[in-house]
Amino acid sequence: MFNSLAGTVTGKFPQRLLLDTHGIEWDIIVPDTSLDKIPSVGESARVFVWMQHTDSAMVLFGFASEDDRRMFFDLNKVDGVGPKSAVKIMSSIERGQLASALDSGNISALEKIPGLGKKTAQKMLLALKGKLSLDDSSSSRRESRVPGEFADIVEALSSMGFERRLVEDAVSAISSKLLAENPSMPKKEMEEALFRSAIVELSK
Repeated sequence: MFNSLAGTVTGKFPQRLLLDTHGIEWDIIVPDTSLDKIPSVGESARVFVWMQHTDSAMVLFGFASEDDRRMFFDLNKVDGVGPKSAVKIMSSIERGQLASALDSGNISALEKIPGLGKKTAQKMLLALKGKLSLDDSSSSRRESRVPGEFADIVEALSSMGFERRLVEDAVSAISSKLLAENPSMPKKEMEEALFRSAIVELSK
């Protein structure tokens, strides 16, 4: 599972980014609000990604930050909003503005978002009110209870679409249990057991 790609920006277009990683050029769908935060053509950039794999195609979506990607995942939880619709929504409104509209129950503001009808706006309000962060740095400032040695597992699970807060809680609890039950377990075995157990817990 990809978490991010790092390379040279070779093209920036509306909702589209071209990124060269050592001779492989990736064609990535990126919300305009996130695209604006990515360095200019010719400069180095790191893009957080998520791949949609269907029977007919594979599509790569990219974001300037993990917070933007989490917003994308949250929008996809709303009935009637798919990946491409989420990109259109994110291209039309900043996360802070969307969070403010949701928290205040401002349906009229949501309905002004291109392609978002009244019914979907109501569903979005019910599903996401109070759940979007207003502060880009909130996640980085929050102290994680997960040991640093398991940070990669948190990132991998978060990139699969699980909510980061729930991932951290699960990894923290399960790692503590595993370490208590078998403190001499090799690190690789510990990581594999932790990853499997966390997926089961988060999928409940």
